[in-house]
Amino acid sequence: MTVRPTGTETYSDASTIHRPREIRVERGAAMAGRRRIKADVVVVGTGAGGAVMAKELAEGGLSVVMLEEGEHVTPEDMTARPRDDAPRFYRDAAMISTLGNTPIMLPLGRAVGGTTILNSATCYRTPRALLDRWGLWSAGELEPFFRRVERVFNVCRVPRELAGRNAHAMERGAAALGWSGEYLHRAARGCVGAGVCAFGCPTGGKQHAGNTYVPLAWDAGATTITGARATKVLPGRGVLARTTGGGRLRVDAELVVVACGTIHTPVLLKRSGLGHPGLGENLSLHPATGVWAEHDEPIDQHAGIPQAYAVDEFAGEGIMLEGWSGPPDMLALALACDDDERRAIMRDFRRIAQAGLMIRDSSRGTVRGVAGRAVIRYDVNRADTELIVRAIAKAAELEAAAGARRVHVPIAHARPITTVGEARALQATAKQLGLTAFHPLGTAAAGRVVERDLRLGDGLLVADGSVVPSSLGVNPQLTIMALATRAAFAALGRRAPEDELEGATLGRAPSMIRFAA
Repeated sequence: MTVRPTGTETYSDASTIHRPREIRVERGAAMAGRRRIKADVVVVGTGAGGAVMAKELAEGGLSVVMLEEGEHVTPEDMTARPRDDAPRFYRDAAMISTLGNTPIMLPLGRAVGGTTILNSATCYRTPRALLDRWGLWSAGELEPFFRRVERVFNVCRVPRELAGRNAHAMERGAAALGWSGEYLHRAARGCVGAGVCAFGCPTGGKQHAGNTYVPLAWDAGATTITGARATKVLPGRGVLARTTGGGRLRVDAELVVVACGTIHTPVLLKRSGLGHPGLGENLSLHPATGVWAEHDEPIDQHAGIPQAYAVDEFAGEGIMLEGWSGPPDMLALALACDDDERRAIMRDFRRIAQAGLMIRDSSRGTVRGVAGRAVIRYDVNRADTELIVRAIAKAAELEAAAGARRVHVPIAHARPITTVGEARALQATAKQLGLTAFHPLGTAAAGRVVERDLRLGDGLLVADGSVVPSSLGVNPQLTIMALATRAAFAALGRRAPEDELEGATLGRAPSMIRFAA
């Protein structure tokens, strides 16, 4: 059987990076006054869902206009310095936080490509057990759409030699403990392991919606208007927007696709008078954090792929341990300790390893629009608090098994861990945890708010993380993109693309995720 190669050669081949025939961008910063445009489809948002919808619908023969609140950025625009790029590419300079029993930082991108330009590029298919539980789509039904996304995104396995010593430490610890782990599959073409995925790839090797799907949409005739903030959705008629140049824009279209992301989609829909009792409810986040380990040997976590290795030994419990590393600025901001300890750790930065962790949360939050802004409420329940503490303990044990002398944990006032026994004895309240989250999902859930084809009434589709029915326990971008692809094919009245090749190693890693029934 012919398969699509997914090994080192394919991962590292920069010659296949897509170059659009024309950069079809109009800058809202240059738009003043009133303007009216007509198209078959208007897509609000250019992230994992919106860019996919735009590309597939444009290739299907429809005229498409994309509205993006952020700007179009290229690798040349990215300095690889977090202090420069965080204010430019993250919404609110990456300082969005939840309200609740403990604050959770929630970084969201704002640029062509959405948050995908800033994520780890990790690709997992939806765990089969969750598809069975949802009862909306079968694994077989989604298979061709996953294959299509994986081909466009060039999803390949991370080469060990490029992963970096931070990943090697995790691999060493997992081997010593007999835990299940593997090098991840990522969207990459010519990745060189620059180590700054979270602040935009300065080489263009990391694949994201802004350098794959959006340019392919341009090639099919679509146009992107940047600096355009949608203010009202008119299902079956179009979208109203304001531009950063002070203009008022109306795009007339028979089909509207809302893809503003899990946080902002319900706010826009409610502001447009599209009430539904489930809109803005059911928010899951994958609460995440990490541990910092002192090793005797150089780790140089800034060299290599920030998220290259994962341990799924405890995935059945809802715990994933995944690589988490980056430049010194990133570590200094993340450390949950006093200033003296932070200085000591940073002086020894080259020997510090990190192991990230996230949980499949049972807690649920809400999103509300207040004075034009999204307000996020999320309380970490007792079960999730205990699960996070257990995940921290497992991450500390992993690093200790890899040879770490001391492991610092993200628990207020906790002393560094030096033994496995200390790790297993960890306790904390929700308020003591230093948390962040990267995967908001569920605020317009399929089967609850939108239909299984992502429709919300006539002339309106929703295509982003908000439609994912529940917490996944794995990185969600591939799920969002496959569902958007399926929805686009349904809107076009086309059959599933059954001729897409299976990846040589894809589709098997997620089957290792042993979700509890």
